[in-house]
Amino acid sequence: MRKTKIICTLGPATEKPETIRKLIARGAELKKGDVLEFTVGHAKKTEKKSVEVNYDKFADDVNVGDTVLVDNGLIKLTVTAKKKNRVLCKVVTPAALGSRRHINLPGIHVSLPPLTKKDIADVGLGAELGVDFVALSFVRKPSDLVELRNLLVRKKSKAQVLAKIEDQAAVESIDHIIKTADLVMVARGDLGIEVPMEELPIIQRRIVKSCIRLGKPVIVATHLLESMIHNRVPTRAEITDVANAVFEQADAIMLSGETSIGHYPVECVEVLNRVATRIERSGGAGYAESAILEDARQKTVASAVVLANSLARSKIIVFTRHGRMARYTSNLRPQRATIFAFTPSEEVRRQLSICWGVYPIQIEFSDDPNVTIETAQKYLRDQKLTSAGDSLVIISDVRARDALVDCVQLRTAK
Repeated sequence: MRKTKIICTLGPATEKPETIRKLIARGAELKKGDVLEFTVGHAKKTEKKSVEVNYDKFADDVNVGDTVLVDNGLIKLTVTAKKKNRVLCKVVTPAALGSRRHINLPGIHVSLPPLTKKDIADVGLGAELGVDFVALSFVRKPSDLVELRNLLVRKKSKAQVLAKIEDQAAVESIDHIIKTADLVMVARGDLGIEVPMEELPIIQRRIVKSCIRLGKPVIVATHLLESMIHNRVPTRAEITDVANAVFEQADAIMLSGETSIGHYPVECVEVLNRVATRIERSGGAGYAESAILEDARQKTVASAVVLANSLARSKIIVFTRHGRMARYTSNLRPQRATIFAFTPSEEVRRQLSICWGVYPIQIEFSDDPNVTIETAQKYLRDQKLTSAGDSLVIISDVRARDALVDCVQLRTAK
């Protein structure tokens, strides 16, 4: 019998007497060999240690002998029996079970729809608020993303669709998912539970490499600085992990618990800034060399990047109405040049902020492309973002008789 008492801090989410009772009831110590019962549909408990799950098809999806992981894999269970509305499990690894803990079913096809009723309601609210990105958890196949995109269209939202890669099914269809998504997240928390741990670094590298090859932004997330939730200084292994994601040239590295519930959120951002700035100076993995260039516009951008790479003090200036040309440029990972992306759309400016190397700026475009270029150059000069003598590689359009054609210009900053 446990002697150490557990104190729960109560707040808006836990102030109801019913919730407090659940906290007390579910804070159970599980020992190896114990029987833990999962019930669904408000079924009456039959075991001393019993918890209810909020997924009605839980008992349908698991079978005797399956592994059930709880609380990020801290608790490992084996299914020993199941009935219509309950599942009995034997505890393999002991731990304390708290309330609202996440359950993983590695290797098991879960019958949950891509979008639940709550998801649909959340998307509706996000559309009203004008969000820039909507992430879909546990994407299993491209059609999941199509369903979300269709919902966004019905809600008249221009939000981009982000695919969170969190299980083996997604890994097996990764290239098709990348092609369907607007951007991709390597969500290593759940992914690291759903696949063998030794495979996780290989899968991360494969996803980052495929995203760059196929031209989609990619985010590496979860457990980057996990120890800093409680400690002011990260572990050396965490520094190396962050450095690896930066070296692979992921578009973004994302903090989760470190800044949402951690004690040192500002220090975490400072650590990422220091590590990323230093590692970027040492070069990258070079995955952009395998980037697919499918049309003339992408090849035009590629020629501009080659030119910028050949010049010591180069900056790339790209003009884009919908963000495509700026994303093409980012995807080729210029070696030294910053990418200044000018757009008349505030929405596009926000969406471009996640792309590698892009500094997005909103300005009004003139009917005369040359006037727009002069406006952009003046902005960069006034903000001290360029210096006299810098080589400016400009990706824009020029007027040729009655048509606008894409071009690459080389100018010298004043």
